[in-house]
Amino acid sequence: MMDLEGGVYANRAKKESWRTVLTLAFQSLGVVYGDLSTSPLYVYKSTFAEDIQHSETNEEIYGVLSFVFWTLTLIPLIKYVFIVLKADDNGEGGTFALYSLLCRHARVNSLPNCQSADEELSEYKKDGGGSTEIPSLGSRLKSVLEKHRVLQKILLVLALIGTCMVIGDGVLTPAISVFSAVSGLELSMEKEHHKYVEVPAACIILIGLFALQHYGTHRVGFLFAPVVVIWLLCISAIGLYNIFHWNPHVYQALSPYYMYKFLKKTQRGGWMSLGGILLCITGSEAMFADLGHFSQLSIKIAFTSMVYPSLILAYMGQAAYLSRHHLIESDYQIGFYVSVPEKLRWPVLVIAILAAVVGSQAIITGTFSIIKQCSALGCFPRVKIVHTSSKIHGQIYIPEINWILMLLCLAVTIGFRDTNRLGNASGLAVITVMLVTTCLMSLVIVLCWNQSVFFAIGFIFFFGTIEALYFSASLIKFLQGAWVPIALAFIFLLVMYVWHYGTLKKYEFDVQNKISINWLLSLGPSLGIVRVRGIGIIHTELVSGIPAIFSHFVTNLPAFHQVLVFLCIKSVPVPHVRPEERFLVGHIGPREYRLYRCIVRYGYRDVHKDDMDFEKDLLCSIAESIRTGKVGINTTPNDNNSEKEEEKMTVVGSSATHPEGIRICDDDVDSADNNAQAAGTSELKEIRSPTLVQPRKRVRFIVPAESPKIERAAREELKELMDAREAGIAYILGHSYVKAKAGSSMFKKLVINYGYDFLRRNSRGPSYALCVPHASTLEVGMNYLV
Repeated sequence: MMDLEGGVYANRAKKESWRTVLTLAFQSLGVVYGDLSTSPLYVYKSTFAEDIQHSETNEEIYGVLSFVFWTLTLIPLIKYVFIVLKADDNGEGGTFALYSLLCRHARVNSLPNCQSADEELSEYKKDGGGSTEIPSLGSRLKSVLEKHRVLQKILLVLALIGTCMVIGDGVLTPAISVFSAVSGLELSMEKEHHKYVEVPAACIILIGLFALQHYGTHRVGFLFAPVVVIWLLCISAIGLYNIFHWNPHVYQALSPYYMYKFLKKTQRGGWMSLGGILLCITGSEAMFADLGHFSQLSIKIAFTSMVYPSLILAYMGQAAYLSRHHLIESDYQIGFYVSVPEKLRWPVLVIAILAAVVGSQAIITGTFSIIKQCSALGCFPRVKIVHTSSKIHGQIYIPEINWILMLLCLAVTIGFRDTNRLGNASGLAVITVMLVTTCLMSLVIVLCWNQSVFFAIGFIFFFGTIEALYFSASLIKFLQGAWVPIALAFIFLLVMYVWHYGTLKKYEFDVQNKISINWLLSLGPSLGIVRVRGIGIIHTELVSGIPAIFSHFVTNLPAFHQVLVFLCIKSVPVPHVRPEERFLVGHIGPREYRLYRCIVRYGYRDVHKDDMDFEKDLLCSIAESIRTGKVGINTTPNDNNSEKEEEKMTVVGSSATHPEGIRICDDDVDSADNNAQAAGTSELKEIRSPTLVQPRKRVRFIVPAESPKIERAAREELKELMDAREAGIAYILGHSYVKAKAGSSMFKKLVINYGYDFLRRNSRGPSYALCVPHASTLEVGMNYLV
């Protein structure tokens, strides 16, 4: 069992000391900056591949250096370090974090089963970056977004496009990083030999990289930061050597004037070459996406003190070397390794390959993480999620996605076989994610930070213009490789849309066909059926009302358990739900009916508990609500007056969060009898279930001695709950067959009958269904005509 809940909040609660911050900054070098740090391997080679030539005047190389310097300064340094990092979602970052912030502040949530009680979560609201009042134009924008479903769908599609491009980057980054590192073999082998070695060597490294994913990065993670540090020191040292040895005046090329001269001379070719220059910022998005593992300050320190200076020196050093070497001696006249002193090429090659593997590992882990977020928010089919570390939060492995990424990665490596087309593909994926971040960020500035609309317009105009320029230069290379991320994004977007649409329609069917609680209560305490001993847990997506699957079951088999629990496990648009706010528990109808509703809430980055611990937490939460008898939040929608009376819910934490609360204890009969003799002197007093004929287990609820006296009705209810627990728990799961109803459009039939049905049959069941013992499981099939 891996309970990472406590650690997540304990780490956040600590006041970060400088030692902690610096340690995190060092660790972030290996996790966050591996991809960005390896970009000098391929930037100049991709830039000078086709569109421009390196001439004696050096205007091209100086212009490219100027573009690289200002791009690195404006996008990663100014945009991400000083602005975007502040838009964290309770410490989490990435495209979905921005979308989650907007969902909560403007009520544009795509999750159908949201409740007003969710807004009471401590992480649901966070302070904005400015005044508490939204400016008039901002409030108008907010109301327009809340009124028009089309705009909400556009916002969701925008977030999904960014997500799909991140997945595409997870395919392309390992390919270009490893292939570029291995390409250093060109200078050490004969021309006709190296082309037969590069691709197989890159493929072997990539297969090894993906094959080792299931072990988790925590086993070798301690090596990541030292590898990247050695790499950064290596390229900065070589850069300094080249600057002083070949051209000490290369710093003059940092002037923006050289960008103007470059574009004036090269014109259309210079504009098209921006697709190669763009690669100098690949991996910048990781600063924001991996924010949840570190802190803003640690990521800022690592970038400004180590990564940024090292990269600038590396690019300046390459430019200084190339400014004194114009003769074309081989096909590899412009590249990283040609500027490395010959005696150092083999050691640098080894370090480069290790750094490329580390950079690839970071983007693969990030891809796993964002797919988990999508799945939690109902935008991706359910997949198997393996937590590879019990100590490091967020270290996950998804087998299906891992092997799909590996096959796609090998396909583009073998298919392209050169860094030029791989660079064109990778560049478009990178810049699209940045454009999406810029668009979402402008809305966050207005709706979440409550800043002026003009500030948001200025932000999107300034950074959007720069990114649009690079985007256009990448898009023009559509036939030269840029089609790959577009094709990948289209396929993943189609999968996400079909799954989200089918899930939404299925939930709407559940809501429209749910049973009235008044009808259920009119049957009397026995519900018109035989009530047998035990607890029946009915899984449902509904947060109010009785699911149609329950009536479908009792109609065909008119008997049910003495205690019924309608269990809803749902995700909410926050990264984490605190353990003490995990459960919402309430009665359905009068107490003597023994009907309960329990809603279990998880954030999109939370770890779902294993079955035994979850089962105990569930029973303890019900018992605690019975003991306290609190009246909770009314979670029924206001327009459903007929059910308003029943839906009073109490917020109850997991048993680990309230040691002073009620606890459950399973004992063998002999040990229970022995413990009973000592109960009088214990600080805890216990309520025991009636003695049974040769019971195998005895269930006890242990209540703190100082707790108020429990009412007689509550004691009877607790005893009945314990009696039912001893008899056993049965899990009733719905198995739905979703079809488009008669008269639906051809598009809807195609999406539901074929697309959604294919994804549902080939995806995993709900996570709780995988943990339930098969002997205690009952599946009820039901047709959904949506």
